[in-house]
Amino acid sequence: MKITVASGKIEKQKTGGLVLPIFEDEKLSPALERVDRALGGTIQRLLKRGDFVARIGSVSMLHPDGKIAAERLLLAGLGPRKEFTLNRLRHMAGTAAAHLRAAGAQDIVLFHDGLDLDGVEAGQALAEGSALGLYRFLKYKSKGNNNHAKEVKQITLLTEVAASVRALQKGVRTGEIIAAASCSVRDMVNHPSADMTPTVMASRARELAKKHRMKVQVLERAQIRKLGMGALLGVASGSAQPPKFIILEYRRGGKKPFVVLVGKTITFDSGGISLKPPENMDRMKDDMAGGAAVLGALQAAAELKLPLNIVGLLPATENMPGGSALKPGDILTTLSGQTIEIINTDAEGRLILSDALTYACRYKPAVIVDIATLTGACGVALGNEAIGMLGNDDTYKQMLREAGERTGERVWELPLWKEYCDYIKSDIADMKNASGRAGGVITAACLLSKFVQKYPWVHLDIAAVALTDKDRPYTPRGATGIGVRLLTQFLREYAKKRS
Repeated sequence: MKITVASGKIEKQKTGGLVLPIFEDEKLSPALERVDRALGGTIQRLLKRGDFVARIGSVSMLHPDGKIAAERLLLAGLGPRKEFTLNRLRHMAGTAAAHLRAAGAQDIVLFHDGLDLDGVEAGQALAEGSALGLYRFLKYKSKGNNNHAKEVKQITLLTEVAASVRALQKGVRTGEIIAAASCSVRDMVNHPSADMTPTVMASRARELAKKHRMKVQVLERAQIRKLGMGALLGVASGSAQPPKFIILEYRRGGKKPFVVLVGKTITFDSGGISLKPPENMDRMKDDMAGGAAVLGALQAAAELKLPLNIVGLLPATENMPGGSALKPGDILTTLSGQTIEIINTDAEGRLILSDALTYACRYKPAVIVDIATLTGACGVALGNEAIGMLGNDDTYKQMLREAGERTGERVWELPLWKEYCDYIKSDIADMKNASGRAGGVITAACLLSKFVQKYPWVHLDIAAVALTDKDRPYTPRGATGIGVRLLTQFLREYAKKRS
């Protein structure tokens, strides 16, 4: 799909679907009034009768029947002006694009004027919202059932102010890059685990490195053992799939210190010997969503040419039961030399991350950010609306909080007080990997905190938001691709501060 910017009069746009954004508490703009006159006042009548209320997410389809050039006209609500945000603009664009595709439109025009936003920001949000809203995962759908038939081929952002074109084009380019990276992550997470093994994840990393001239290294089992990554090997011991430790380096920052992104990459999580219930176990293909998000953020950073040095670390394995699998009561020696008593083999993500975080410290980084589908407890605490955030550095937590508000991938901080670390004390090892239900998000992060040494670190728990069971405005049901836009915005802001 191609996204372009054009200037011209609304009523002269030949398109399968013209989208007119409308605020709930404002009169029509002069441009929209002109269209309304051409339609004989239809829009005003709908608004006065209450047949269309411009709440966020609401749409109403009109057929101009030749009175303007567009085949279809879609009124799209933005809600009250005082509540308007970039994320609401994404919502509108995603909802409108999906609605028009369902109606059969193969090209769409989104009218931009009247939003009172910076053109670059508006262009990015409109491009992201429409591209993400049109995402579909059809790889395993047969072509005979018409699933592939209706696709939007062209989206045009329209302005009647020619001077706005350049800023909109700049924003569109950024939005396309970030949306494409998010969609690539959705694809990875939506794949069945049989087709997205640690070996396949390593291949994806190699492809990304080749395309963008990054340095990539994939450590195999023997190398992982030689390094002393006992936690990663312990989790991998029950699987027939060989583990991989994937290292991807993006270097465009000269002598600047590295930012290290660590992503949990459990390509399928059965729970191991502490087997999960059968219900919803099919969803556990999403347990590599953190690693996928790291790849997506590196893809976006490379295409945006961010002047940074970034390392992506992906400890990749399955967590499976078997005769050689890790057992409750076992003790693992991690790369750091610290030992962990295994209470629950389904608390495996923190184990593989302990080795990855220890490795991250070798880069003497400016900051480490890990992202992981780590705990079901995060969904209990925050529902399916927020990413759980914990860490040891207020500056970077605030940067991620601001990035979350800007992108709509919002984070909510939980405390990481020392008292919680008492929960994971072990009688026979340095710590234990689980301590029961109480404070589960926090105790998992407490364990991770033992492996970051003195370096600034932020932990992002995406367990409750990596998949969605319902269609959302620009996030269709399935994998959300969450983390890509958050991390990319964080990296962009970090680059500005370090320039």
